Amino acid sequence: MIYDRNNLPEELKNLPASAFESLHQEDIKDEKFQTKPIGFFKDAMIRLSKDAVSMISLTMILLIVILSLLIPNITGYTYTQQNVAQTNMPPKIPGLEKLGIADGTYVLKDRRKDKLDDTDRYPEGSVLETLNEHEVNGVIMCDVKVDYYAFCGAPADEYHWLGTDALGRDLMTRLFRGARISLLIAVITVFTNVFIGVVYGAVSAYYGGKVDIFMTHLAEVMDGMPYVVVTILFMLVLGAGIFSIILAMTVTGWIGTSRLIRAQFYRFKGREYVLAARTLGVPDRILIFRHILPNCVGPLITRSMIAIPGAIFSESFLAYIGLGIAPPNPSIGILLSDGQKVLLQYPYQTVFPAILISVLMIAFNLFSNGLRDALDPTKRGEE
Repeated sequence: MIYDRNNLPEELKNLPASAFESLHQEDIKDEKFQTKPIGFFKDAMIRLSKDAVSMISLTMILLIVILSLLIPNITGYTYTQQNVAQTNMPPKIPGLEKLGIADGTYVLKDRRKDKLDDTDRYPEGSVLETLNEHEVNGVIMCDVKVDYYAFCGAPADEYHWLGTDALGRDLMTRLFRGARISLLIAVITVFTNVFIGVVYGAVSAYYGGKVDIFMTHLAEVMDGMPYVVVTILFMLVLGAGIFSIILAMTVTGWIGTSRLIRAQFYRFKGREYVLAARTLGVPDRILIFRHILPNCVGPLITRSMIAIPGAIFSESFLAYIGLGIAPPNPSIGILLSDGQKVLLQYPYQTVFPAILISVLMIAFNLFSNGLRDALDPTKRGEE
């Protein structure tokens, strides 16, 4: 018989709990998480650490940074030290010289064979062998392979691992000193562009309306300014130097960051938590920098890392065309510019700077790609 709960008989109203029996006795247990929950950035760093290519690239970047800090101080030479008696000396590395690699030898072209015994021209022990003998107007000519260090009168225990340049300056010291300067310019430029771009883009998108229209058109006008012309004007007014290069690269370099931040702010400023905070009277600066801006950190970090190799290349390009820092300070672009003048005779003066800038560009780009994937929220939780 079925009873309504409102008209139960008296004998049923006061039944003890022991009179009731569950129809389904199943142990219901809450599922327990096997691991502790992790935040977005911790998850991103875990996924980044599992990317072998990104980790190798990061290792290469850190290695170059460490070498650029240490090597100019431990070679025994300064980046301005000249020795006109030891110009254009080839690389010589202890240990490898016994294997015939980087042994300090060089082939002098088209020399008179009858003059090889002249110790004023060819110091004793400098001539190793003659090559390609041929006769020119009755005179026997040949190529002469020499120990260039002995030929220049350098001590037997003197080594220049990457050789010397046209003024007898140690190339390894100048190369890593130049890498230090190029990295310094790139990092300062990128951080300055990020700061200006974040503030400009955030203000433009947050207030919107006429403020956004005015600031957007102003950025478009500045983006149309010829980059090289602006750089030349800064050089004329401020002179060649690190400060003028950073200013020239900052004039329009922040515009891309401001556009990124503007787009992100338009995406997040209409969210419920932002509207609720505004209703509660939270000041604009708190809304901008505490509630909205943290959502832009992922794309901002990725763009910053991608911008660093671009800044290195821009600085090297300016130095290559003669708009870089003032001599005798080196940079990668200046070394490439000097090396290409003697590329056929002394290719190592171009090869080593080219290898260094190539490794930097490739490493930064590969690491940036890995960082972009790690900070992609759609890939969170993927192995």
